[in-house]
Amino acid sequence: MLHVTHQCSLAIDPPRRSIPWAIHHVRGGISGFPSPAQDYDGRRIDLNEQLIPRPTSTFMFTTDGDSMQGPNGSGIYAGDRLLVDRSIEAGHGDIVIALVDGEMIVKELRCRGCPPALHSANPRYTPIPLRDADYQIWGVVTDILRRVRR
Repeated sequence: MLHVTHQCSLAIDPPRRSIPWAIHHVRGGISGFPSPAQDYDGRRIDLNEQLIPRPTSTFMFTTDGDSMQGPNGSGIYAGDRLLVDRSIEAGHGDIVIALVDGEMIVKELRCRGCPPALHSANPRYTPIPLRDADYQIWGVVTDILRRVRR
């Protein structure tokens, strides 16, 4: 089962950090490579602006476990950081943070055409039916942050 092992509230006004916003110019019918200087042409990326539209309701969690790792290599892995927005109403197909019997877990909410249940991406884990469970949908996962270079 994939558990949430850490949570922290993001500051309402986090410090601004600029990252270059690379503008790639595409020209048809011309061969060659664009100038490397064009990568620094344009405005700066603000990750807060890009990833956190509602800072007061957005939280970050770090995951542990393998229940959301899909058989095709997709999904959420241990150590991934999840951005979770509490202001979004969860719907069918959303990845959610749920509090089930006192334990915070990450699952896919399925509630269309069947009784509502929380599903894992990993087929080794059975769905958790919500009909008789003591549960709360805590928030909806909006983004997965994963470091690709170690």
